[in-house]
Amino acid sequence: MGDVRVVLIGGTSNVGKSTVARVVAERLGFAHRSTDLLARHPGRPWRTPEREVPDHVAEHYRAFTVDELIASVLDHYERLWPRIEELITAHATEGGARTGLVLEGSALWPARVAESRLPRTAAVWLTADHSVVRDRVHHSGHYTTATDDERHLMDKFLARTERYQTLMTAAVDSLGLRRVDGGGGRPVTEVADAVLAAVGEQRMARGV
Repeated sequence: MGDVRVVLIGGTSNVGKSTVARVVAERLGFAHRSTDLLARHPGRPWRTPEREVPDHVAEHYRAFTVDELIASVLDHYERLWPRIEELITAHATEGGARTGLVLEGSALWPARVAESRLPRTAAVWLTADHSVVRDRVHHSGHYTTATDDERHLMDKFLARTERYQTLMTAAVDSLGLRRVDGGGGRPVTEVADAVLAAVGEQRMARGV
């Protein structure tokens, strides 16, 4: 890995960022964090055995159009960026944190990462076919047995997620950044290998 001290893994919700990031961090001996822990935005609007859907989260998806949902989440990420940049800098700069960092999250917007030119930092975005993301959400939210209202909330979440990925992928490609396909039934170890290979290419391109 040479001089790389921070690996950023971006991507839309339910694309596998957290799982891949944990594997990459373990292989590198780096710490692992999610941007979700810095500040929460209305997240997954379906019940789990451990969690009911908060009223404000359900209302967020009921009340907003898809355009409003994507505008809201992108605005949240923009306001969150200074905190993200501070965290990256703490691990990337000389004399900073003792351990490297694998940071994952949808808040890692391509243009922000590219324009920051952070030292000793490599970035990769995960993508997956929309059908893969949809199947994961349906499975997690027990879509087939959900109520009509619960399905409506999941459908709105999915529409926002798909729109985000479309915009993100266009930004990644236009900026000449790296992305890796995390879907199609690929084992997490294979996706982690691809992420590390993309990180290595960035290291070589920088001559470090």
